[in-house]
Amino acid sequence: MKYYFALILIVLLSSCEDKKSEQKNLPSPVQIETKTKSVEKKVVTEMPKREFPVLNSKNAMDFFLEYEKHNKENKVRIYTDFGNIDILLFDKTKFHRANFIFLTKQHYFDNTQFYRVINNFMVQAGNSDTKATARKRTKIGRYLLPTDTKRGYKHDRGVISMPSGEIENPYKLASPFEFFIVQQRGGSHFLDGDYTIFGKVTKGMEVIDKIAAVKTDEADWPLENIYIRKVEIID
Repeated sequence: MKYYFALILIVLLSSCEDKKSEQKNLPSPVQIETKTKSVEKKVVTEMPKREFPVLNSKNAMDFFLEYEKHNKENKVRIYTDFGNIDILLFDKTKFHRANFIFLTKQHYFDNTQFYRVINNFMVQAGNSDTKATARKRTKIGRYLLPTDTKRGYKHDRGVISMPSGEIENPYKLASPFEFFIVQQRGGSHFLDGDYTIFGKVTKGMEVIDKIAAVKTDEADWPLENIYIRKVEIID
C-alpha cells in the first residue's frame, strides 16, 4: 500500500513540473505586444515610390529630353465612339512626341473629350470638365512646351498640332495636354508658324469628318459629349 501511495505522489509531482515548464515557454503579454508593433511598423514604412517627378516649367524640358531617349514609340491609336484614328508622331519634334507618348503611357487621354469642334476647320481634344481629368493633370504637373515650328511642316488636312496653353502665354507656348487635328480640306495654313505640328493621321480621317459634323453650342462644344475612350501605342 505504501508503494502505491508513493507512486501516485510521483505522478502528481511530475504533472505539476510539466505545467510549470509549459508556462515558462509561453510568451509574456509584453513580448506579444512588441511583436505586433514590429509588424505594424513594416506595413507603414513600405510605401510605393513615384515613377516620375511632378512636372513644372523648370524641370519639364530636362525630363522630356531624357525621356525621349528611352521611349522611341511614334505610333498611337485613338479610340472613339465614332471609330479609331491612327496617328504617326514626328521624330523631328522630339519634345512634343515624347510628351504625347508619356501622357499616353500615363493613361491621361482616356475618357477625355473632343471639346471644341468646328466643321471644315479642326477638332480639338484632350480636355474634359470632369474632376478625374483635373486630378490627372494635378498628378502629372503644370508645364508648357516651347513651340517648334521650323521643321517644314504645314497645317495640311490631317496633321495633329498643339494649341497654346491656358497659362498666361504671350509666346504661344504649347499646352501639353491638348491637341487639335486639322479637318479642313486644303489645310488651315494661316496657323503655320504659330502652333507646333507634331504628327499626322495615317488612318481614320473619315472619323474626324464625322466628329467635325456634330452639332455644337455657341462655344463649339459638342451638344453630346464625344469621348476618347483610350489612346494606346501601336506597332
